[in-house]
Amino acid sequence: MTTPIATTGPIDPQTRIGHVHLRVADLDRALGFYCGVLGFTLMQRYGTQAAFVSAGGYHHHIGLNTWDSAGGSPPPPGSTGLYHVAILYPTRAALADALLRLDAAGIPLTGASDHGVSEALYLDDPDRNGVELYRDRPEAEWPRDEAGGLRMVTRRLDLADLRAAGTRS
Repeated sequence: MTTPIATTGPIDPQTRIGHVHLRVADLDRALGFYCGVLGFTLMQRYGTQAAFVSAGGYHHHIGLNTWDSAGGSPPPPGSTGLYHVAILYPTRAALADALLRLDAAGIPLTGASDHGVSEALYLDDPDRNGVELYRDRPEAEWPRDEAGGLRMVTRRLDLADLRAAGTRS
């Protein structure tokens, strides 16, 4: 199957990803991670099968369900599917707070990168769904090439410096 190429112009620039909905094996375990560790708020729960969580009172940023996955295992390596869900934090201090929450819960990172445009922490949720926690730098600080084009990079993120920006004690 050939993917059609758009010929009508770009999508409206105000378009955003509204939420992600994840299949999980154990709803309580997933809620323990997304609410208990990361600090999302449970907005609504449908018994033992589904829940919706958010930041700031939005109806939901993340949906979690066991409809087709209760007790299931993660997809095997080499298969298609979600690479990661990226959660954007508003400030460096808020991202540092997320790192300190992970530290306190003993959740290991799978990576941490400075991309020039952003600082990112990578980890797996309890169902081995990839999770990226990141904050964007102001656009004026984004690295550019000589022609003004975007030049993203992948460098080691200084985790000690990020922790120092946190507010938890």
